[in-house]
Amino acid sequence: MKIVVDADACPKGVLQASIKVAKEYKVALWTIASFNHHIQSDHHITVGNASQEADLKILNVTQEGDIVVTQDWGLAAMILGKKGRCISPGGREFQADKIEFLLEERDMKAKFRRSGGRTRGMKKRTKEDDLSFERQLRRILQESSECKHQ
Repeated sequence: MKIVVDADACPKGVLQASIKVAKEYKVALWTIASFNHHIQSDHHITVGNASQEADLKILNVTQEGDIVVTQDWGLAAMILGKKGRCISPGGREFQADKIEFLLEERDMKAKFRRSGGRTRGMKKRTKEDDLSFERQLRRILQESSECKHQ
């Protein structure tokens, strides 16, 4: 099992929490980002700047049981299809039975924006957001390690 971070749009606090928790649980942490980012990680992969290049690399390195940190709902759906687990930087674990709804919502919002509508952006991140993410990541790792020992 490893943690794979979609580091292109990953908040700094989430990356730091991922590194910290991975070390505590002795789980490999991989970061994947385009060459525009300078990330210090034991397992960092730099990809080009082409559209979806980081997502494709994340998908290719992820195996069943891995945990992926991403805010990309489409990537999350593909990871779930590979029997991986997926968590957003906000600490929300993506679930297979709800991902289709999220993808439909994303498409409706995109259509609305293309027709001139405006949707709200992300709210400013807080320290509590980082702590919530860290708690959820720990929960997932704990569940995963309990499953391995059964």
